[in-house]
Amino acid sequence: MTSPPPHAALKQDAATWFAALRDRICAEFETIEQEAGGAARFQRASWERPGGGGGTMSVLRGQVFEKAGVNISVVDGTLSPDFAAKIPGTEAGAAFWAAGISLVVHPRSPKIPAVHMNTRMIVTAKGWFGGGGDLTPLQPGTPEATEDAAFFHAAYQAACDAHDPGYYEKFKAWCDEYFYLPHRNEPRGAGGIFYDYLDSGDVAADFAFTRDVGQAFLAAYPPIVRRRREAPYTPQEREAQLIRRGRYVEFNLLYDRGTTFGLKTGGNTEAILMSMPPEVKWP
Repeated sequence: MTSPPPHAALKQDAATWFAALRDRICAEFETIEQEAGGAARFQRASWERPGGGGGTMSVLRGQVFEKAGVNISVVDGTLSPDFAAKIPGTEAGAAFWAAGISLVVHPRSPKIPAVHMNTRMIVTAKGWFGGGGDLTPLQPGTPEATEDAAFFHAAYQAACDAHDPGYYEKFKAWCDEYFYLPHRNEPRGAGGIFYDYLDSGDVAADFAFTRDVGQAFLAAYPPIVRRRREAPYTPQEREAQLIRRGRYVEFNLLYDRGTTFGLKTGGNTEAILMSMPPEVKWP
């Protein structure tokens, strides 16, 4: 009988961590709303997965954050043939366990970039971590967007360098390749880092890195929001923002692995599609 991977012993610790990170991020976003004179709070809704497990969807609709969603989930079940085929040594029908956090922010102001972050741990016959964070300026090419991207990347590079000097360049390149819209021949945004199937042989180190990726988000994104939230913008800039959001929709529905995994494993549809912007246009 095959022994379970060492990740199996971390299930409770991982689930606890993702929930704690959710709480810290939600508290920070609510503080930003309060600083701007708003009173919006996250509304939470729990859901159960028929095949096993469930999660909680947290959504804030405020004056700084037009829509911010921070979801956590802990699910288990059996792998479908198409997903099992992507994991060497795993057969269809094999048991899986997955926990993670996923967030997407669509700010009201076009001066503030949109952002995505997720981290997760998956256990089958093997175990691994994955995740990352990426920034989507809604006015790409401006000095402000360039400054924000550099600040965001610096936070993630610091997290990577603390664990492996080769991580940042590797995971940055992976992000650039992954968050790309081939039908438009353009990147979704300014990038960040992305990693998957991380199993270095030291599960404690991989978990520590994944925790630091989540904490890097808190170091990277809230300062950008605070720096840009008071900047005035025109109706034309708002229109351009809504059109730019269309790229987000196109990527998530056509290419995003998390969206596909969730829908094909019986996840909560509303939680999976939480990443969709509240308002969007196509020219």
